Amino acid sequence: MQRIPLAEQMRPKTLDDVAGQTHLLDDDEILRRIVKQQEPVSLILWGPPGTGKTTLARIIASEVNAEFIELSAVTSGKKDVEKVIEHARQNWNLQLRTILFVDEIHRFNKAQQDAFLPHVESGLITLIGATTENPSFEVITPLLSRTRVLVLQPLAKTEILTILKRALKNLKKAKQVTPKALDYLAELSGGDARVALGNLELALSFNEKVTPEIVKAAAQKKVPGYDKKGDTHYDVISAFIKSMRGSDVTATLYYLSRMIDAGEDPKFIARRMVVFASEDIGLAGNGALALAVATFQAIERVGLPEANYNLYHCAAALAKSEKSREISDLMNNARSLAERFPDSPVPLHIRNAPTKLMKDLGYGKDYKWQADFKHDKGFLPEAINKA
Repeated sequence: MQRIPLAEQMRPKTLDDVAGQTHLLDDDEILRRIVKQQEPVSLILWGPPGTGKTTLARIIASEVNAEFIELSAVTSGKKDVEKVIEHARQNWNLQLRTILFVDEIHRFNKAQQDAFLPHVESGLITLIGATTENPSFEVITPLLSRTRVLVLQPLAKTEILTILKRALKNLKKAKQVTPKALDYLAELSGGDARVALGNLELALSFNEKVTPEIVKAAAQKKVPGYDKKGDTHYDVISAFIKSMRGSDVTATLYYLSRMIDAGEDPKFIARRMVVFASEDIGLAGNGALALAVATFQAIERVGLPEANYNLYHCAAALAKSEKSREISDLMNNARSLAERFPDSPVPLHIRNAPTKLMKDLGYGKDYKWQADFKHDKGFLPEAINKA
């Protein structure tokens, strides 16, 4: 018989057993109210892996006496959904509730998500979707309007430690793991209970005293909590930009290192620095743009790992550079004027005058081709000057 993984063995059965997510589980918070009132509602549970999305869905179904049906959007299709809906109709006739849990709901396309709408609206099914991606971008608006989005947070280190200690007590192996090893397991988890329990299980399988060295051998390395297509991707690049803007070199290079270690496309990073050079430094350091463009070219021509020097060089230089928002302000002002006066005629005195007729009509009148020439009538359309 195949052994059940430790993470599955330790899955909480009641809300009181769940570690973390107190903003959803404390007295009078939404999940506690749903269970107390025995009235399930359709939900989208959004959060990183290992934070309890599946567990909470199962507990809700158990607590409200509903049949729990689980689908994965990765492996399920339209026919699977149709079977669930037909089964839910049978339950409806028997006055039984049906909770449909869809893991990775963001993997369903628009048409597949549309299929849920009438059945959620009628109450035939209570839909609980789980996603690691921002539902604002990955779940269709009509479905979002019929559900409540609940955000789950990565588990704190203390909460991971609670889960690990509970598992060791259950296995009767608390003395086999040193306190430092336990702390290291929690640190390596990145707030993911499943990762923590998986590493613990593997470390225990070595059948020796679990020390930090054994944990390191089992875990191999800390996996960056970074998904190039997910929210962390945008959070980290945002932190990188803001750190450069704040002239914090250490923070800038820390976030740069995280992106590189996670396998981010170096050209994506270089493109952001090219934009930053004009947007945040601009006229305060005209060499910044040339450096950023040169870095992008170095990435294209040299590639990693050698071009790491170019990335760190550029990021550090941009962070240290004097900052100016003048270009942004000038650009925004110019675009605003262009939107307000999109068709204002170019003044005659600065129009090109290639023929005698045009000159006679006043084209280019009194304009002189010399540096810093200031025309008495200015250079903007009359409508703007009068505004």
